Amino acid sequence: MVNHALLKNDPYSKPIVAAVNGDCVGGGLELMLSTDIRAAAPEARFGLTEVKWSIYPFGGSTIKLIQQIGYIHAMDLPLTARLIDAGEAARLGLVNRLVPRSELMGWAIETAEMIAANSPSAVQAVKRQVSATIADHALTREALEQQLGDEVRASPHFAEGIAAFREKRRPRYE
Repeated sequence: MVNHALLKNDPYSKPIVAAVNGDCVGGGLELMLSTDIRAAAPEARFGLTEVKWSIYPFGGSTIKLIQQIGYIHAMDLPLTARLIDAGEAARLGLVNRLVPRSELMGWAIETAEMIAANSPSAVQAVKRQVSATIADHALTREALEQQLGDEVRASPHFAEGIAAFREKRRPRYE
C-alpha cells in the first residue's frame, strides 16, 4: 500500500521547507520527516505518542527517523512516547534551527527564496535523487510495516489504548 498523504513513499522534485510553531506530534511529526529544511519556534514540542495508545506509527517514522537522527534517538522517541522541546529537537537534528515565533514564517519564505534563486534543474535533480533513495527504502519496508500495524490493531491492547485516548485517561495494559 502506497501512502501519499504523509509523503511517505513517493519521490518529489520540489524542496519542502517546514516552519513548526506548536506541537508536532504523531502524524504531524511523520509529515515533517518528509520535509527538507526545518525550523521551529522555541515553544514547539515534538513526539511520537502512538505506542502510548497501542497504535503503530504508519507514517514512515520507523524508517525515516533512523536515517535522520540516528539509532538511539530514533528508538527513544517512538518507544517512550515522550514529548521533547524544540531545543532538544534541534540538538538531535530533527530541526535545523530555532527561530522566534514572530520570525518563523519570514525565515521559511527567505529559505524558500534562497532555494528558488538557484538552478531549478539542479535543485530538482538533487531533491529527486535524495527523495527517491528514501522512498525506495521505505517501499522495501512497507509490507513489514503493514504486517506489524495489523498485528498491533489485532491485539487486545489496541481497544484499551483507543478507549483510554477517547476517555482522556492513562491506558491500563495487562
